[in-house]
Amino acid sequence: MSRYLAYSPDQGSLLPPSVEAVLGRDHLCFFVHQMVERLDLKRFLESYAAEGGVLYHPSLLLKLWLYAYAVGITSSRRLEQRVREDLALRYLAGGAEPDYWALNAFRRRHGRALNDSFTQVVEQARELGLRQLGTVAVDATRIKASASPDKVVAVERAARARVRRRVRSWQQACDGDDPNQGAGSHVGAAIEQIGAVSAELKPLPRPARSATVKCAATVERATAADHTAIAQRAAPVKRSLTDADARFLRSRGGRFVLGYTAEVAVTEDHLIVAQRVTQAGNENDSLPAMIALVAANCGTPPARVVADSGYYSNRNLEPLAHAGIDVYVPDSNLARELNLGQPASERHCRDPHQQAMRAKLRSDEGRRIYTRRKGIVEPVFGVLKQQRGLGAGFRLRSLDKVAIEFALAATAYNLTRLHKLR
Repeated sequence: MSRYLAYSPDQGSLLPPSVEAVLGRDHLCFFVHQMVERLDLKRFLESYAAEGGVLYHPSLLLKLWLYAYAVGITSSRRLEQRVREDLALRYLAGGAEPDYWALNAFRRRHGRALNDSFTQVVEQARELGLRQLGTVAVDATRIKASASPDKVVAVERAARARVRRRVRSWQQACDGDDPNQGAGSHVGAAIEQIGAVSAELKPLPRPARSATVKCAATVERATAADHTAIAQRAAPVKRSLTDADARFLRSRGGRFVLGYTAEVAVTEDHLIVAQRVTQAGNENDSLPAMIALVAANCGTPPARVVADSGYYSNRNLEPLAHAGIDVYVPDSNLARELNLGQPASERHCRDPHQQAMRAKLRSDEGRRIYTRRKGIVEPVFGVLKQQRGLGAGFRLRSLDKVAIEFALAATAYNLTRLHKLR
């Protein structure tokens, strides 16, 4: 009798009679299946007309994409392959094998419906008791676009090239209809008129020395801020040839990334309750918009909001205070004091709301709350970028399409969080 178990890769059936017997009852694919079955997919269904061929059901494709983003698969071609090989994906597909075209078309088509699914998952979290709006941390990160930073062109140069092409085509069309095409190409006697022009040309008048000195003194008195503003106005705005909506955004370390800004609001349960994608290079005016998104998704505004210095703005503190929201957002100098221990200068701190914010964050309670910010929101970005594939960049192009991708990634993250904490 052999001591080894029987091994026959050519046996008649490779699949088990029950997927649950192999994967286990607590596997993520069963939780994704149950959660999607509880969602209202009316917006998905309404987007299809009654005419046409037979389609895959939206719940099937939604389950596949949510599970794919939960395990770090963001490519439609890769997902098509894994549906044939992965037992969990085969279960969610019900034995069907949608190709990459059908998978990608579904993802590109249902932007509003996928955002509704994100909101419904947040509502499901309330029923499970996992959405606590005590403290909400808001933060942003740069995500690379599906575009090469080398294939960019200045907007002014591209506009001039388009005008030249139009003028050239117009001239060619006119020349084609003109029976006198080429008229004037022979100068004839006109060239002889040049000889009559005097060779002694009078020099141009030079500006007076006093005016030159006065102009130079005026330039020297210009402030550094004026020079910076002039340089910014003179610098051409560059756009990508492959993704016109992508922007060059400053990232960590002073580097520039051709991509988008992704923002999230995260609760103390590490649940994403608001998300969006913008083209903004900074977040100074984004805090009120993110708080409004949290209120819209959760039905109530957060009691306390924590954000880094990138979200600070004097003009936003007063309306947020009138709304009854306890905000903890340091200015850049105070953030250096809180993070590095370098005392912030009080010389330019004249706004009463800024003074009140500094006093609140310098208190023991304020320092404790602000310190918690990193532990709430930074792990979420770490998971999305390092484990879920967003660190390599978006797959789709244009602002609307990358917003769909990020909504899928945020919804899948929330499902994995709910699956772990239920």
